[in-house]
Amino acid sequence: MSRIGRKPIPVPKGVTLSQKPGQFSVKGPKGELAKNLPAGISIKLEGDKFVVSRVDDSREKRAYHGLVRAHLANMVKGVTEGWTRELEINGVGYRAEVAGDTVTFALGYAHPVVFKLPKIVSAKVEKNRLTLTSADKDLLGQIAAKVRELRPPEPYKGKGIKYVEEVIKRKVGKAAATGAAAGTS
Repeated sequence: MSRIGRKPIPVPKGVTLSQKPGQFSVKGPKGELAKNLPAGISIKLEGDKFVVSRVDDSREKRAYHGLVRAHLANMVKGVTEGWTRELEINGVGYRAEVAGDTVTFALGYAHPVVFKLPKIVSAKVEKNRLTLTSADKDLLGQIAAKVRELRPPEPYKGKGIKYVEEVIKRKVGKAAATGAAAGTS
């Protein structure tokens, strides 16, 4: 059996699971999330835990078993605690401003970059940190990647948008490399 798939998921208070043919949804204090349920995989409530099971041991069902369990665990955490992703904006004059569901960036371009957020994702800015919050982990990761893509960090000065935990490998610039070589001769 799948090691991840067979682990039960504890159900916090206020979380409910509803199933339709081919789909399951989790509802909690922070919202409601829905995903497709592959054929041959079922979710049951046993006591105070969700248990994911499969009909047979085919390779495809084993793969889906762990996948559905991981998605269900992420959904349960999302509707109870929520997910956050922090990005850091580095560079002279680089900044972000949040107004409703749009984030306006000044990233060294000739024009401001306006980024519209989905309704389920919220943002706040403190100094040079942009914090994105959502109940849906998948969507949050995609939005954070799109924001980072607006101005990826460059290796020479470190300017751009990066994840807070991301480490940028810095390179020595052309002037520093030639200056060091000229000083040794």
